[in-house]
Amino acid sequence: MASLLQGRLPVNDDVLQMQKGTLMRKVRSKSWKKLRYFRLQEDGMTVWHARQAGGRAKASFSISDVETVRKGHESELLRSLAEEFPLEQGFTIVFHGRRANLDLVANSVEEAQIWMQGLQLLVDFVTSMDQQERLDQWLSDWFQRGDKNQDGRMSFPEVQRLLHLMNVEMEPEYAFQLFQAADASQSDTLEGEEFIEFYKALTKRVEVHELFENFSADGQKLTLLEFVDFLREEQKEGDRASDLALELIDRYEPSDSGKLRHVLSMDGFLSYLCSKDGDVFSPACLPVYQDMTHPLSHYYISSSHNTYLVGDQLCGQSSVEGYIRALKRGCRCVEVDVWDGPSGEPVVYHGHTLTSRILFKEVVATIAQYAFQTSDYPVILSLENHCSWEQQEIVAQHLTEILGEQLLSTTLDGLLPTQLPSPEELRKKILVKGKKLQTLEEDLEKDEEEEELETELEGEQEAELELESQFEPDTQELSPRSKDKKEKIMVQAPPLPKPGFPLFPTQKSKPMLCPSLSALVVYTKTVPFHSFAHSREHYRFYELSSFSETKAKGLIKEAGNEFVQHNTWQLSRVYPSGLRTDSSNYNPQEFWNAGCQMVAMNVQTAGLEMDIYDGLFRQNGACGYVLKPDFLRDIQSSFHPERPISPFKAQTLLIQVISGQQLPKEDKTKEGSIVDPLVRVEIFGIRPDTTRQETSHVENNGFNPYWGQTLCFRVLVPELALLRFVVMDYNWKSRNDFVGQYTLPWTCMQQGYRHIHLLSKDGTSLHPASIFVHICTLEGLKEVES
Repeated sequence: MASLLQGRLPVNDDVLQMQKGTLMRKVRSKSWKKLRYFRLQEDGMTVWHARQAGGRAKASFSISDVETVRKGHESELLRSLAEEFPLEQGFTIVFHGRRANLDLVANSVEEAQIWMQGLQLLVDFVTSMDQQERLDQWLSDWFQRGDKNQDGRMSFPEVQRLLHLMNVEMEPEYAFQLFQAADASQSDTLEGEEFIEFYKALTKRVEVHELFENFSADGQKLTLLEFVDFLREEQKEGDRASDLALELIDRYEPSDSGKLRHVLSMDGFLSYLCSKDGDVFSPACLPVYQDMTHPLSHYYISSSHNTYLVGDQLCGQSSVEGYIRALKRGCRCVEVDVWDGPSGEPVVYHGHTLTSRILFKEVVATIAQYAFQTSDYPVILSLENHCSWEQQEIVAQHLTEILGEQLLSTTLDGLLPTQLPSPEELRKKILVKGKKLQTLEEDLEKDEEEEELETELEGEQEAELELESQFEPDTQELSPRSKDKKEKIMVQAPPLPKPGFPLFPTQKSKPMLCPSLSALVVYTKTVPFHSFAHSREHYRFYELSSFSETKAKGLIKEAGNEFVQHNTWQLSRVYPSGLRTDSSNYNPQEFWNAGCQMVAMNVQTAGLEMDIYDGLFRQNGACGYVLKPDFLRDIQSSFHPERPISPFKAQTLLIQVISGQQLPKEDKTKEGSIVDPLVRVEIFGIRPDTTRQETSHVENNGFNPYWGQTLCFRVLVPELALLRFVVMDYNWKSRNDFVGQYTLPWTCMQQGYRHIHLLSKDGTSLHPASIFVHICTLEGLKEVES
């Protein structure tokens, strides 16, 4: 079957050449470089590869898996092989999520250009696809899998095999009945539009039809008033329902006549429910919608731990790719462990381990390139400095020269501030977090003294020039009087200090910290933590402390309210225990509850903890900054995360889990048993609010399971709560298998009939997999009948 996107796909000479196929070298390491034959399939959406042209091919990747294509010189691996392969012949395919990059080397620059340009053209097309085009793409992918003999049509045995792959179990007689009904050509096979009709028969949404008919007087359409009633009563859209109804009809009604008459057909109604407007996540929370003018300490800041690692903490690979991925996912605080390297060049790695090493200057160049591609808001470079004096000077030099104007090296206006600046004020600036020799006040005083001294010296130099003008032009000698005066002047003028050094050093031996590096730390000076009382008495707002997860947990239990108050005016960073050598993560929620801003995660490791993390930072334009609730921004707050008391607005949450759609198996290629799905709803927040409930499982139906079960939750502090919807494959013998999940903040949740579009373990879309729910929140802690 030709692609369902045929006619809409962008086709040029590059794409046509890719469909003919190209022999290229696949590169995994310095020692693993093998020739493979890559070919774009006729559908224009999948790339297969074989050991040689005409050899047995297997799927390599789908265009929808690709995030971008990079030139060869941007690849660490290809750069290390530059003497063996010209960089102009290489390129890198970067995938969504945590999938490893694919480095390829073509036989010529021209061939590399064909693939780079052709792939990027198709990636841009996929990115801009609308809802229907994405569904067509998904169907094309399945047809390719089901059409075992690749003849472009599907026999009934192939359809039965495909149904099994798609998680559909039905009686063969009923499946054959649907097959025959769709086979309009009576060829005993399904092609193109016939396959689409077969799919539509499979995916008829009975529960949506019933909902539609509940609000439609004639069962054929929703009039404008009927749709307004639905939006107001069920979707809780309030006063905006009337204007919104007109917008949604114009956006989702497929027929022009329907748009003109302001009515919504069943197809338009379903399109709305499956769209971003019908999503559980409120569209109002997608862009930057929060006030970004508060001090930095008032925000949660997306933070990465040991950012350079893409594996474990002991033997893992260090790579600039870790920084690229962290920054592109919105991380605003990245960590750099810098050590002395060979040839005077500092290196980055996890000290005293077997992790590989990368040059510090390459890390800085990468940060400079990617810091503001996803977000304009400031990046904090958490510098763990282990270098000698000499290499610290090189570190300072690289930061200054490579980052240039991006680097914040003095206060914003040159004056002493009274609180931390805001993300808005620091747009497109990189801040160095690290140790500092002196206070910011002393720095600014020193700058003033240096300016005064420079002014004095300039005046004295002018006086000197006047004296020199008294020289005889032929002898160049001073008169005795002039000579005495100059000597006197020269005695009075102190020598200029070495740049970056204290004007009046108090000790002769070199301090452990190089002054030129110290000077680059402005608003984020690290200091050791002793107690909250000590911090209040001795520390300033621009000083911050780091806490191990164990230390932070202890402080929350012992002095939770003090920790909350501390985090209203000073930044805190929490980092994983050193025992997490496998790069596992803790649950960040516990530290967010106390207002800790920089809760650093091993972002390379997928799982529940990163789902929660991604869930919080999905809002506010995914810019890496989320404004804390007001009771975590008040320096006199009485909030204690372990013992919350009123006046918090407790709420009751009712979630009716209705149905599921196109739920995948963990391994799509296996033709094993069909999933038995159940839905678990988890709430993460303060300790009393953290809970979970689940539905019963549906046997042998991952395609369109129906539950119709209601779950009830009572939440004391909804402002801190996150919801995680998880679909599991029930297994009575062992642990249930993960199918998909979606996590979001309570404050971004839409009420009413909503679809929840599932994500993989890796955080990538499982389109069109979703669950259909009805959500209702009630003020107070209500007793609800089940």
